[in-house]
Amino acid sequence: MDWDLAIKRNSEALKGIIEALSAMLDAKVTRIPHRLHRAVLRVLRPAESAVRRLIVVAARGLVVKVAPSRPMPKGHRIGKGSGPSRPAFRLCDKRIFFPELSQPRVKYAKYPPRIHVFPYDTLVPMPRPAVVPPPPPDGMVNAARLSRRLQALKGALDNLPGQARRMARWRARREAAKAPKFTSPLRPGQPPGHRRKPTHEIDEVLTECHWLAWEAMRPDTS
Repeated sequence: MDWDLAIKRNSEALKGIIEALSAMLDAKVTRIPHRLHRAVLRVLRPAESAVRRLIVVAARGLVVKVAPSRPMPKGHRIGKGSGPSRPAFRLCDKRIFFPELSQPRVKYAKYPPRIHVFPYDTLVPMPRPAVVPPPPPDGMVNAARLSRRLQALKGALDNLPGQARRMARWRARREAAKAPKFTSPLRPGQPPGHRRKPTHEIDEVLTECHWLAWEAMRPDTS
């Protein structure tokens, strides 16, 4: 398979989609209509999944040496720079959480608990939680987080080799860990943003990138 040609073809398609999203979402506008927010997110989510899978394909067979962890210098803090931080692209799919599978086993006490009822006069009143004001009824929502996600997506696609090295370092750290929760950046099943019935160009791109990523991660049995 010509992996470079597959990466180039899908990268060009994704760049056109991202340019269309950037035209829809002005970076200077902080609040946008809710309908526009949903329209951008409907394309942005599968585009993130497609770029993530292109990174997996670009990182196939890439071996890097992970530097040993060092203590942070005294007085330094993460994310406390002078200017705004550059948004980082998420390398791993967001896992689906099933609360019914993560409930701890019930342990019964050997002896019954000792319950003491205090008089009502001695109880200390607890402060009530602050009431979150409802969003304004103008139909506008905050677009700051959406803009940062789009910026991170564009930066990752423009620097696929650098993102591939990030992926290789992430994979090496996972392999060196004693008991990692998961070792694949892609979650099982369908990717985030997948739709059964394609309604946009991004759906076809995501389907191809998803197949390419799993083919790239398949172990070589030759």
